[in-house]
Amino acid sequence: MSEPLGVLIFTPRRDVRRAIFDALDLDGDFVLLSARDAAQLETLMADAPPLHVIVVGENDSADIAQGLRILRASPAYASLPAVYVVDDMPGVAPEGGVDWLREGAIPTELAQRVRQATQGTTASAVPATPIRDYRFAFDAGAAWVIASTPDGCIVETGEAMERLCAGDGPVQGRTLAELFDLAHDATWPLPDGDAIACTLRRRDGVEITGEIDVRHRKDHGEHRIAVGFRDLRATDMAARALSLLAVLEGCPSDDEGMNEAAAMLADALELDVVAIWSALPESDAGPEILARIWNGPSPATWPEAGDLPLLRVCLGGESLSRLVEGEGAAMSDPLIEALGLTAFALLPLLDERRSVLGAMLAGRRRSGGDGRVLAQALRAATARFASALELRRAREQGRVRGLIDTLTGLPNRLLFNDRLETTIREAERTGELFATLLVDLDRFKSINESLGHAVGDQVLNAVARRLRASVRASDTVARYAGDEFTMILRHIIKRDDVLRIAEKVVQTMEMPLALDDGSELQVTVSVGISFFPDDAAEGELLLRHADEAMYGAKSLGRNNYQIYAASVDASQQQNAELKSRLRHAVRNNELRVFYQPQVAAASEDIVGMEALVRWEHPELGMISPAFFIPLAEASGLIVPIGEWVLRTACAQAKTWEDRFGLKLRLGVNLSAVQLMQPNLAEVVATALRDTGFPAHLLELEVTESISVKTVPHLVETLDALHAMGCHIAIDDFGTGAASLDYLRRLPADRIKIDQSFVRNIGVDPDDEAIVRATIDMAHRLKRGVVAEGVEIEQHLQFLRANGCDELQGYLFCRPLPVISFEKLLGERERIIHDARAPVPA
Repeated sequence: MSEPLGVLIFTPRRDVRRAIFDALDLDGDFVLLSARDAAQLETLMADAPPLHVIVVGENDSADIAQGLRILRASPAYASLPAVYVVDDMPGVAPEGGVDWLREGAIPTELAQRVRQATQGTTASAVPATPIRDYRFAFDAGAAWVIASTPDGCIVETGEAMERLCAGDGPVQGRTLAELFDLAHDATWPLPDGDAIACTLRRRDGVEITGEIDVRHRKDHGEHRIAVGFRDLRATDMAARALSLLAVLEGCPSDDEGMNEAAAMLADALELDVVAIWSALPESDAGPEILARIWNGPSPATWPEAGDLPLLRVCLGGESLSRLVEGEGAAMSDPLIEALGLTAFALLPLLDERRSVLGAMLAGRRRSGGDGRVLAQALRAATARFASALELRRAREQGRVRGLIDTLTGLPNRLLFNDRLETTIREAERTGELFATLLVDLDRFKSINESLGHAVGDQVLNAVARRLRASVRASDTVARYAGDEFTMILRHIIKRDDVLRIAEKVVQTMEMPLALDDGSELQVTVSVGISFFPDDAAEGELLLRHADEAMYGAKSLGRNNYQIYAASVDASQQQNAELKSRLRHAVRNNELRVFYQPQVAAASEDIVGMEALVRWEHPELGMISPAFFIPLAEASGLIVPIGEWVLRTACAQAKTWEDRFGLKLRLGVNLSAVQLMQPNLAEVVATALRDTGFPAHLLELEVTESISVKTVPHLVETLDALHAMGCHIAIDDFGTGAASLDYLRRLPADRIKIDQSFVRNIGVDPDDEAIVRATIDMAHRLKRGVVAEGVEIEQHLQFLRANGCDELQGYLFCRPLPVISFEKLLGERERIIHDARAPVPA
């Protein structure tokens, strides 16, 4: 196997540098070095790396020109060949005979140009200053000719045109009219800028459909017609190949997935045969065929792998191709002859260290004019199959070495840390930006405890599959610990790309997971993001910052993603500023009370309402209660805020009672901090007295997670409130750890079933059983039952059929501001009035 070529990438533009890296890294056989400016180039040259070619971008930059002068001054690199990458816009391109290509052609042409440059076929030595020419007129890959005027005699041709007319005699000397048959009765000479359909006529009678692009140029004072011809035979093949490569990434790496990918490859590229062999170096057995697709006219007999000389050569690391007519020397092989292949390629499947993992055969019984495009598509496909084989091999080795998570098949913490350090070293060398993500399942502990560890394992497996499907093959997804997953997103051009992936992960997880018993379960995740090198240059610190960002996502209500703040101090400062602003929120009229109706299950008439506080920040807009309520509790601000909510809600409810006379029950939440206040009963009594709201219409809601241990004198405090005539409700029932004795001792009038159980009605039979049992238990204890989170008709019918007393949720109404809720009550009053009005005789 030949020695890899040393390629220096020299450009200040990160996007171009990344595109060049991807193109050459995908193709292989290259050792890649990078410099973004003259100073970095000079530092790199101090190590005297073995270079064979330089790829230059932004060739009109003064800094690039300086770097090229430094390079040329070194005897070792004075004659180093160069390939220039130019802007896709016309007007900027090298001159003087050096090799160049447009940015858009990097993925398809760069690797070939680099190899040609090292062979001295196209590229010249590196010039000391930027250079220009007229050949920028053609799109990348066009087969071009230059003709003199006025006779249109062709005086110069490009390599692509020579290939199209191979074996047809010289193109030079023919006229444009002889070579191109123009459509629509057009005639030569065509005006500048015209693009028109045509047919290229070879002397042997072969006609190639395409289109031409015409440019008129001056060459040393002489008028020339430049014509770029695009062979449209390959256009459809290229489009199908691009679509195929995107789909192939979604195929799994097991035997079934390999056969599926091989079948798609054969269908998309119109191949008669695709075969994949595995030949792992550590295996004592011979080549093993993993996938075999044959679309020939009749069944074929396949010789044993050991009897195929071309396969042995390919497994030695050599690519064998006869896709283009006349390409390469004649090759004899029993399998090629048995299948009757006219065009074929045998390509080795190589891992990152250039070790051979297997081979791929692709071929046709007929020849075609799309061989060049086919070769590129097959080369890209080999990267996908090699990746699949490498993954299979890594999993087998990893299971033995303890590097693969046995449940999900993902890399575990050890392997992830190793990959992270490797990625950091490569990024330091290449200047790459990458992101680290930490993905944590929300409330996973409750799944294990309520549904069992077997269901928990199913959830972890499903999450692993969804995470893997959300990213590219070059990215890493690992199970770090328990319900924590980590990801490395490489080759990042813009931060927005990472945010789109994080958003995709969050949205993907929101879809219900199908369990083995046919039921479904909804799971959400919180995602934290940190960037290399902006947030940290060390792996441990990157993960720590992603972890802090993940907990920031949880503090904002879960089921979202957050980026790591520039520093912990900045994050703490932001929290401190919000706490400070929260202290003045009441005085500045930033807090709002919204009201959500509670309805009777039988009649669906409004019987109560829950008061819910909202914070409308003047700059940040509405801030989630899941974020600012913990801030208020941690700082003690929940006490004055809670009292304000109580007074505001009671005053508003008294206004509605005076106007509508509906006797609506008002629910107000009490936090654990408020319940610790020794004068809570007095505060409530004062609010009722000052507002005139009847105590028997006030229901104080206490979350189930508040226990006697965390709140001393809890029972006594609630007894005092109950004695005043207030109702007590246990909120979020089912999410805490309350015992029956605890429920029996509390003076609770009502139990509110948590929405997490209600939303799984019709989805999870276990949650349905919990809801039924809760309703039955509450009724046996002489408690009423309110179900929260009622969102669809199926929820309503189930709860009504099982005797639930009252309902609350989006099916009936969202939380509303005062004006909207008042309109709702007014509309109810109008409907009742109309219903009671006598019918005219």
